Amino acid sequence: MHKNKSSLYAYAVGIAETGMAAYSFLSTYFSSPTLPPRLPSPNRLPNSTLPLSRDFSHRSLRSTCIVASLGQTYHSNHSPAPESTNCCILNKFLDSLVVLITSAALSVSIFVTDVDSAAAFVVTPSRKLQTDELATVRLFQDNTPSVVYITNLAARQDAFTLDVLEVPQGSGSGFVWDKKGHIVTNYHVIRGASDLRVTLADQTTYDAKVVGFDQDKDVAVLRIDAPKDKLRPIPVGVSADLLVGQKVFAIGNPFGLDHTLTTGVISGLRREISSAATGRPIQDVIQTDAAINPGNSGGPLLDSSGNLIGINTAIYSPSGASSGVGFSIPVDTVGGIVDQLVQFGKVTRPILGIKFAPDQSVEQLGVSGVLVLDAPPNGPAGKAGLLSTKRDTYGRLILGDIITSVNGKKVSNGSDLYRILDQCKVGETVSVEVLRGDHVEKIPVILEPKADES
Repeated sequence: MHKNKSSLYAYAVGIAETGMAAYSFLSTYFSSPTLPPRLPSPNRLPNSTLPLSRDFSHRSLRSTCIVASLGQTYHSNHSPAPESTNCCILNKFLDSLVVLITSAALSVSIFVTDVDSAAAFVVTPSRKLQTDELATVRLFQDNTPSVVYITNLAARQDAFTLDVLEVPQGSGSGFVWDKKGHIVTNYHVIRGASDLRVTLADQTTYDAKVVGFDQDKDVAVLRIDAPKDKLRPIPVGVSADLLVGQKVFAIGNPFGLDHTLTTGVISGLRREISSAATGRPIQDVIQTDAAINPGNSGGPLLDSSGNLIGINTAIYSPSGASSGVGFSIPVDTVGGIVDQLVQFGKVTRPILGIKFAPDQSVEQLGVSGVLVLDAPPNGPAGKAGLLSTKRDTYGRLILGDIITSVNGKKVSNGSDLYRILDQCKVGETVSVEVLRGDHVEKIPVILEPKADES
C-alpha cells in the first residue's frame, strides 16, 4: 500500500514538473517582438499561485518581464498584426495545457490522499492481548502445575469369570498443598474408592493414599510419593475479607477435560449447603457464577492474585450441569481441617451427642429451638441429663428437651447449633439452655469428640 502511494505521488510530481518545464520553454521561445504573446495585467504574473520550482519561477519572471516590455512598445507603435492572433491562440493553448496538467496532478494527489484515508479505516486484527487478558493467562499458567486430576477406582467382581477388576467410578480435581506430597480434594470425590490415582500437570500418574477426611465439611487429604521438584504447592489466601462482585477463577477437570479455566465473580457470601456424606450443614460457603461442572469438585477457587480462597464443592442445578450457581468451601475453614488431618489423620470436632427433630417439626409446635429426639446415656448430653422424646404407657408422645441457646447464643434451628459447636473445642464445658415442659433450665455439658474419631 505504501509502495503504491509513493509511486502515485512521484508520478503526479513528475507530471507537474514536466508540464511546467514545457510551459517555461514555450514561453521563452515565443517571447519575441515579432510574435508578442498575450500579455497579462501589469500587477499579475501568469499562474503566480502555482507551486513552481525556484528555477522555473525566476525564469518565468524574467521572460514575462521581457515579453511585457516588448509587448507595450509593440502595441504603442504598431497596430495588431495578423500574427498576433496566432500568438494569442498559442498563449491560450499554453494556459489550457498548464491548467490541464495541474488538474491532473491535483487529481492524482487527491486520489492518493483518499486511498490513504480509506486505508486508515481498515482495522488490522491485533495479536496483542489486553492487560486483563495477560493477567488471566499468567494466572492460569502459574497455577496449573498445582492442580491435579484424581481418578476414583472401585473393585468390581466380574459376574462370569469372578475376577476382581478396578473400574473407574468417578473423577475429580485437587491441588498440591505442600512439598510433602499432600493433595487436598473433596471427600465425595474419593468416597467408596478402593484405589486412587493422582495425575499431575506433566501427565505423570501416582498411586495415592488417604491421609484423612472430614465428612461433615466434605474435605479429604491424600498423599503421593512424587519428587519434590514436581510438586508446586498452591499459594493460600484468605477468605474472611471477600466481597460480592470480586473476580474469581476456577481451575479443574470438568467431564474429564484436562485443566480447564472458568471465570466469574463472587455472587454471594455466607451461604449454607449440606455435606454430601452426612447432611450436616457447611456454613459460610462462597457462592460464585464461575462455571463449575462434574469433575470440578475438589479444584481450587482463586482470586485475581492467584491465591486459593476456596475449594469448588457443589453446584445448584436440576440438570446436573452448571447453571451459574456454584459453591466453594472457604479456605479459612479448609486450612484448619487440613492441618488437623495432616497432623493427626482426623478432625476432633466436638459434639453434644444427640439426635434432633427436623426444623419443620419444631415449627409446627409453635416454638423456636432444637427438639432432642434421642440423647444416649453414654453421650455428653445423656451424661449431663438432657431428656429424650418418648412415649408413655398409653402411646402418647412426650416431648424431650428443646435447646434454645448454647453459651448464651440463641439456637433457632439445627444450623445454629452446628455453627455454635464449630466454634467450641473438645473437652470444653458449655451451658445449654433447654425448655423442659413449661419452664427453662440451664444444664452444663462437657463436649466430647465423635465416637469414631476417638
